Amino acid sequence: MGNLAAGRLAPGLYLVAVPIGNARDITLRALDILRNADVLAAEDTRSLRRLMEIHGVPLGDRPLVAYHDHNGDRVRPRLMADMTAGLSVAYASEAGTPMISDPGFDLMRACVEEGVPATTAPGVSAVVTALTLAGLPTDRFLFAGFLPNASGQRKSQLKALADVPATLVFYESPKRVAAMLRDAAETLGDREAVVCRELTKKFEECLRGTLSSLSESLTDTNVKGEIVVLVARADSPNVSEQDVTEALENALQTMSVRDAADFVSQMFSLPRRAIYQQAMKIGRQD
Repeated sequence: MGNLAAGRLAPGLYLVAVPIGNARDITLRALDILRNADVLAAEDTRSLRRLMEIHGVPLGDRPLVAYHDHNGDRVRPRLMADMTAGLSVAYASEAGTPMISDPGFDLMRACVEEGVPATTAPGVSAVVTALTLAGLPTDRFLFAGFLPNASGQRKSQLKALADVPATLVFYESPKRVAAMLRDAAETLGDREAVVCRELTKKFEECLRGTLSSLSESLTDTNVKGEIVVLVARADSPNVSEQDVTEALENALQTMSVRDAADFVSQMFSLPRRAIYQQAMKIGRQD
């Protein structure tokens, strides 16, 4: 989609990732799209207008339309009509990547259903940024968004995630983070966790510890800023050597030694090196 060299974008939807804090975390392609789109839509028009001013992107006489959870049903038909009429529409979240815990989902779904072309200018995301800093395993992770406000409902959702063999990632309010950590410790067990705050900003901070220790340290504390909570995966269940051997023998019937080792190590959340050596041994015997 699009012909940036000619300064004119092809009709359709352009999802634009914008910084989560530091205004310099914008891509050149995102700026090109913001400069050339016929219509601009934003979850927060004030923040997008400010970002464009910082980077010298003029709005001119182009429309800047607010599009968020509270007006989506009313505004979406207008944006769809603009695109089907041959205009390009750029949509930006308040911060981060559109579609990640964001009202852009319904707009994108409408484009899919109506066959309107869509593309994205990828960039920063609080989920990925937190994962890169936390130091927890990133080979598998599950983003669960915001948990419910009520403790009972929150515990129910956490319980459903208890056996997921992946690092769990949540967004959380600074006012609720201590209570959320306490509920997670009770529901998931006292796992290793990281609380990331104000990512990419001046007071960026990553707090590490167990769920209970982090909850205790943040209770009665005036926490500020956007919060991402990461929780280590569940401990691996007791796995016998026979379990691993049988899984490898089955996998090796259709996979290479390397692929079988990867598959089985992920299945049981075990170190790959030992599994690979065992797979090599079984392969030689066969």
